[in-house]
Amino acid sequence: MPEGDTIWRLAAQLRQGLQGKRVTAARPDRLKRLAGTTITDVQPVGKHLLIRFDNGLAIHSHMRMQGAWHLYRRGERWRRPAWQAKALLETEDVVAVCFAAPVIDLVRDEQTKVGHLGPDILSDTWSIAEVMERAGKAGRKPIGELLLDQRITAGIGNVYRCEALWQRRINPWTPTGEIKDQDLEALFEAARGAMRSNLKPTTEPTRRSGFPGYGRGAVHGRGGRPCPRCGSRIKVKAQGEHARLTYWCPACQPGPER
Repeated sequence: MPEGDTIWRLAAQLRQGLQGKRVTAARPDRLKRLAGTTITDVQPVGKHLLIRFDNGLAIHSHMRMQGAWHLYRRGERWRRPAWQAKALLETEDVVAVCFAAPVIDLVRDEQTKVGHLGPDILSDTWSIAEVMERAGKAGRKPIGELLLDQRITAGIGNVYRCEALWQRRINPWTPTGEIKDQDLEALFEAARGAMRSNLKPTTEPTRRSGFPGYGRGAVHGRGGRPCPRCGSRIKVKAQGEHARLTYWCPACQPGPER
């Protein structure tokens, strides 16, 4: 699933290609009312994306695992089949196509879709104090689950939660209430720093973790391989209600699997 940094880069690309342009056509039928409007802004909100129009409406989308927005020149061949297209916006010179996204809504009140989210971890206005206040109300939830709770802070996904926990040497099953405030703050700041370092456009074919020296990551996706810090075998186990795979080093991040 695209994480916050990916959505921020996507929003920047769409903003550059679409902002200020008039929509000449829109599909499917529920988006046809956007024809003739002007695109005023494209904004990321955690893992969500908002494309705003001058008539007060906005397209809200969430990519989940398979979705993607592409931007093409008029007449350019699409990189994915047309049957996967869930939304299309045409302007005089470019076409924006959303492929395979399970969530595409046309809304007037954005808060109905993103109002439940915590502060975007990549925003310039992000506040660790607000995040700590929200985290303090989570009780003894395992920290590996808390980091993915978008109501605490929006944007962190599985890659960055695993890598940040490894960097800070915190076991994913540690109850949040047992982590000192300064350690919890440092954990959120580590994830934020790594994600913000990935906001610039890149031509690299593979995604970087954002943590200096570890390329695509130290632990995520490396179950059974040696930890780059101590050489112990990295473990992997499903965690939480949605059984997201958690990767960690049992030597660097000691603690019980609860």
